[in-house]
Amino acid sequence: MKVCIAEKPSVAREIAEVLGARRRMEGYIEGNGYQVSWTFGHLCTLKEPQDYSPDWQQWSLRFLPMIPPRFGIKLIDNPSYRKQFGILETLIRNAEEVINCGDAGLEGELIQRWVMQKAGCKCPVRRLWISSLTEEAIRDGFRTLKDQSEYQHLYEAGLSRAIGDWILGMNATRLYTLRYGQNRQVLSIGRVQTPTLALIVKRRKEIADFKPEPYWELKTVYRETTFSSLHGRFSKKEEGEELLLKITDRPFTVTDITGKKGRESAPRLFDLTSLQVECNKKFSLSADETLKLIQALYEKKVTTYPRVDTTFLTEDLYPKIPQILRGLADYAALTATLLSARIPKSKKVFDNAKVTDHHAIIPTGVPARNLADNERKVYDLVARRFIAAFYPDCEVATTTVSGEVEDVKFKATGKQILRPGWRVVFEKQPAERERPDDDSAEQRPAEENAVLPEFTKGESGPHKPDFAEKWTTPPKPYTEATLLRAMETAGKLVDNDELRDALKENGIGRPSTRAAIIETLFKRNYIRKERKNLYATSTGVELIDSIQDELLKSAELTGLWENKLRKIEQGVYEASMFINELKEMVGQIVRNVLSDKSSHTITIDGKS
Repeated sequence: MKVCIAEKPSVAREIAEVLGARRRMEGYIEGNGYQVSWTFGHLCTLKEPQDYSPDWQQWSLRFLPMIPPRFGIKLIDNPSYRKQFGILETLIRNAEEVINCGDAGLEGELIQRWVMQKAGCKCPVRRLWISSLTEEAIRDGFRTLKDQSEYQHLYEAGLSRAIGDWILGMNATRLYTLRYGQNRQVLSIGRVQTPTLALIVKRRKEIADFKPEPYWELKTVYRETTFSSLHGRFSKKEEGEELLLKITDRPFTVTDITGKKGRESAPRLFDLTSLQVECNKKFSLSADETLKLIQALYEKKVTTYPRVDTTFLTEDLYPKIPQILRGLADYAALTATLLSARIPKSKKVFDNAKVTDHHAIIPTGVPARNLADNERKVYDLVARRFIAAFYPDCEVATTTVSGEVEDVKFKATGKQILRPGWRVVFEKQPAERERPDDDSAEQRPAEENAVLPEFTKGESGPHKPDFAEKWTTPPKPYTEATLLRAMETAGKLVDNDELRDALKENGIGRPSTRAAIIETLFKRNYIRKERKNLYATSTGVELIDSIQDELLKSAELTGLWENKLRKIEQGVYEASMFINELKEMVGQIVRNVLSDKSSHTITIDGKS
């Protein structure tokens, strides 16, 4: 018998149906030469400190750092997990071949490898690697099974991440709890959660320390169009008032008119982070809620694998695009135009070099039926992005009108959409007037997007000047959308898509884990939410303030660790080097904290 192991029962049922295995047994489905079973996500985990040494049962500074000579795994202590593992162990022992059908990603590889190791798997193992759960994808996947050895680097990266998180989390959490926590609450420290918290704390301090300063702007309205002074902001009121006096009751003259035509590309396809950002902006869904919704859509076969960090498709998908578009029956009015001609093949959509394990999130073409309300909203975003990717560019005309009054120069800029192109896909969505996922649109002055009336060079007439006092504003608190972007780019503020792609290599966390990290910060009472804004609590602020080692709280340095994990995955960096670096770092952190002679403690629930 060939034993297939999926990551959950629902996926096992889909695979069994395609393979022709229909006889339900306890803990697996059998038939046609296959036994299809499942895990419940993680059945195994790394051993706890006390599993290595009885001394480590006790939380004591004298036993830190705890570094096992060799890491081991154990079953998670849960009756249903133990029962299912027993079934898997028996199936694997008698198997002629095992087919790893876990989720096609780093975490999925780790989950399945641990189960097979714990069960003492001795037979050959092959890997199913698919991006959707449609019948066609599963059949294609079984036709192209690969030997497990081809995914060894992926497993090593997952194992390195798990061991690295254990070394840092177990030691630093005990260290800070015992040294600063007053035995009232565990102070959780983590490789990704701590630098993420540090980003929120830093923003809180920037807001608290911000000192508003006045500035003045000189504008004038000519023919119902607002023109801004080229001088920009005035830091001294007297300077602006002098110019105001100079232009009052003097005619405004148009000195130049320039027009420039341009094109705007459709928004990129979704990766997981950009989908979470968009859902937070539009529907106030948390990153975790969005992940659960897109995972549900994947399991319902209507969208592809969600835990991805690319916005591109592989070129082999190009011939399948018409079929997928035809499957989007609810969007027939939008797809009809595309299907009546040859689908364009753009490097902005198809680029093998930009795809590693999985392509961007797209619809599968399977009819989307019986979706819950929020599932429908998320699906609609994915479907429209996909359709828009094959529409023509939006053609725009940007007009700049220059003018002056008594040598004081002004300018007005307006944009006009000549051909909407891809924008028609979003026309029924008022929130889509700006380019989707364009953070900079929120900052753009309204007059920059206005359609200007016809002006003639040399024309002149009366105008209404305005000299207004304004105040500088503090940075905005993070929302989940902006925090996800900050995690993706290691804290750097970036609007440009290409630059953002480059910074992803050093982002903190992975698309699949960032939602869980944010949820952990909530559970630990390190952050709280007011409306959509995220704020660090007193405990969160004091925890970050107590950490003197930049390695523990720097988003940039943590991003470099993440980059090393990616290099392990690519086979160009040794897992042992990554682990040894973390061991050395934790040893130094322990020494630094133990040498701290201050009486500093951390506020817990408002007490100190």
